[in-house]
Amino acid sequence: MSRLLLCSVAISMLAANLAAQSPAPTAPPPPGGRTPQAPSKSPAPPAVSPSATPTTEALINSLGPADLQSVITLLKSNFTDPDAITDTELNRATVEGLLVRLPRGVMLLPAKENSSAGSPSGFYSEVIAGTIGYLRLGSLNSANLQALDRSLNAFAGKNVNALIVDLRASQGADDLAVAAEFAKRFCPKGKAIFTLRKPAGRLDRVFNSDRDPAFRGLVMVLADGDTAGAAEAIAAALRFYDKALVIGQPTAGRAADYSDLPLPNGKILRLAVAEMISPEGRSLFPEGVKPDLPVEMSLADKRQIFQLSGEKGMSPFVYEVGRPHMNEAALLAGTNPEVEAAEAMQQRRGRAPEKQPPHDPVLQRALDVITSLEVYQKR
Repeated sequence: MSRLLLCSVAISMLAANLAAQSPAPTAPPPPGGRTPQAPSKSPAPPAVSPSATPTTEALINSLGPADLQSVITLLKSNFTDPDAITDTELNRATVEGLLVRLPRGVMLLPAKENSSAGSPSGFYSEVIAGTIGYLRLGSLNSANLQALDRSLNAFAGKNVNALIVDLRASQGADDLAVAAEFAKRFCPKGKAIFTLRKPAGRLDRVFNSDRDPAFRGLVMVLADGDTAGAAEAIAAALRFYDKALVIGQPTAGRAADYSDLPLPNGKILRLAVAEMISPEGRSLFPEGVKPDLPVEMSLADKRQIFQLSGEKGMSPFVYEVGRPHMNEAALLAGTNPEVEAAEAMQQRRGRAPEKQPPHDPVLQRALDVITSLEVYQKR
């Protein structure tokens, strides 16, 4: 790590501490020492927007090597509390600053037993609307890969002509080779799925498809902030080869290979040691995959739906409950659903509002797109 980077990060942390201990400085006068006066017939100019004031990070980034070294020297010789500028404190500020500046690439974990990811997420599949296959891959492990193969074989006999691949519960993989197997079910044979680019001097690792895809047809991909690691590379590969639309929210930006390095006191330093590159040659770390169709949905609602889907399926969470309308059956029966709904609403007034059932707008958008494309193709 260069001395310049260490100094830069240390200054960042010390500047924040000094700002908390000192009164806010007043703005310096403009060049020439004169303050411009507003015209007498015009109102006073508004206060300067906070966005116009350089941030601490921007100020630190503007310092050159000589400035950085000068700041450290001046702090050590002039700051009122010498104990705050020791080498140990400077090193702590450096580490803290790196964790802030590189949140997806550098992580400090309490211990090895606490450093692993949560429990694996299971695989789930369903046929929605008769001809649309829904696949929630879950964790990218061998058990879920076998479940994927069984579902794809079953879909082949059910006239499924479109797939929705849900990666919103796929958070990385312990084995990248197994993760690549998931993408092989959809990507053409002989093509690169993703490349693991390592630092200079080390050989890159390329993951290629060595089999024909198990499905050839329209594909939609669902992704969000829970889509991490190799799942991000799968989303990018399906978008590149299958022209799949990515629907939802940006992925986690952790498409990298990580190493857990032990520290003397038992804590773990987790570092990104290689980044994943998409088939078109773009790095997926740390920006991740941006959706083609952004759709907002809270992670809490999504996780609740996934938990309930094991009993109810996904279909009940796709379509919002509509307002009742007059129809022929009601007309023959002498009833009016619209009036009945209004009366029921009137009776509920004054009570606690009923909690609306959870709804998955991301999956609904994918179904809407597929339906629209099918209608267009039939014209």
